[in-house]
Amino acid sequence: MVRSQAILRHLACRTPITLQFFFAVVMQPLSFLPDSFAEYEDLKTILDQGSVSFEIQAVCDATVCGRQFSVYTASIGSTDPLAPAIGFFGGIHGLERIGSQLVLDYMRALLARLEWDELLVRQLQSIRLIFMLIVNPSGMWAATRANPNGVDLMRNASQNADARVPILAGGQRVGAWLPWYRGREGEPMEVEAAALLRVVEGQLAWRPLSIALDCHSGCGWSDSIWFPYARTRSLMPHLPEMYVLKTMFERAHPHHGYQFEPQSHQYLLHGDLWDFAYDRAPSSNVFLPMTLELGSWLWIKKNPRQLFSRQGMFNPVKAHRTARVLRRPRICSTFSRAVFSSQRWLPQGNRREQLLQSAIDHWYSERRA
Repeated sequence: MVRSQAILRHLACRTPITLQFFFAVVMQPLSFLPDSFAEYEDLKTILDQGSVSFEIQAVCDATVCGRQFSVYTASIGSTDPLAPAIGFFGGIHGLERIGSQLVLDYMRALLARLEWDELLVRQLQSIRLIFMLIVNPSGMWAATRANPNGVDLMRNASQNADARVPILAGGQRVGAWLPWYRGREGEPMEVEAAALLRVVEGQLAWRPLSIALDCHSGCGWSDSIWFPYARTRSLMPHLPEMYVLKTMFERAHPHHGYQFEPQSHQYLLHGDLWDFAYDRAPSSNVFLPMTLELGSWLWIKKNPRQLFSRQGMFNPVKAHRTARVLRRPRICSTFSRAVFSSQRWLPQGNRREQLLQSAIDHWYSERRA
């Protein structure tokens, strides 16, 4: 009411509405928007509670509408630079909150177990865990997929796909007014994407063995675990290791329900950050990046009204469905145990060659026929 009255007064006096007046009066409600959001406050609470156990760093800052958010990493476990490690990532797309919530839940449970779980304490003496759970806090605050510059961080790397990609969704440089914008060609990466790559290169990829699990949600009919490549249908060099990891996961959880496959089986895209990080990792090391995609159509088909909500397109809305998703931290703990036991399963010599052929038969034989 006050805002409309101010505008009417200016019109009555025939005073032009200047840009300064517009921001001072018309945009005044921005000052009443929340200064934070639930996942960010949860993360800060966990970091505060775990300040003795975690090594915490602010790797970059992001600003939106006068509000500044730090992007944090939290690490725990062995300080041996050659110790195997696993990194958990989330919130690269601001709309996909459920991925961050899933790993926040795992992080919270991990902190609680440190008080009594002797096996966990012994495990952490041999491996290192790295958490980077809200990579795009400004986008999450604003409820947008992209960061405040309109850039889709998962399309922000410089490499291009070697075949046709989906229109727009595969990454575009037309402009930030369209979704899936990659940024201008030749410009530096966005600060959030660059920070993620620094964390991967500095804390994961230079180790003899490391795994990365990046949690997303998307409009899929089923949950998926994807691995490189996204830019090409060529085989990743560590396909035998990925095949062993898949086999172990399926044997440990025979009713898991995930589609475990190369991302290129679904679609190709430009600028994928995990392709970029994987190709830059030292070839002598084993770096296995994976993306967990929670299929939102599983929730939408049970509650079609979610289609009319931007948040509902990518996250469960009903409390009991959110709780059901958050009961899946076993995927995090299973891959953590795999890192801990890597000497027992990493393939070598002739066995690796045999597993390569098994992986090709499993994932690529029908597509090459």
